[in-house]
Amino acid sequence: MISLTRLNGETFTFNAIYIEQLQSNPDTTITTTQGRKFVVKEPEEVVIKRTKKFYRELGLLRIVDRKEDD
Repeated sequence: MISLTRLNGETFTFNAIYIEQLQSNPDTTITTTQGRKFVVKEPEEVVIKRTKKFYRELGLLRIVDRKEDD
């Protein structure tokens, strides 16, 4: 799970496994695998960084890292 901030300043915890797409127009919009959209204050790069950290904590990113080494 990653912590994010809505445009109204409210913080919430988001399960990053369900991110399908990120866009910056200029606000960062997250589209989930279910088609829901969340607009957050954090820049796209911050969301990506937090997501990668979350994946590492779950052990998912190591699998991707090893595959890229091949």
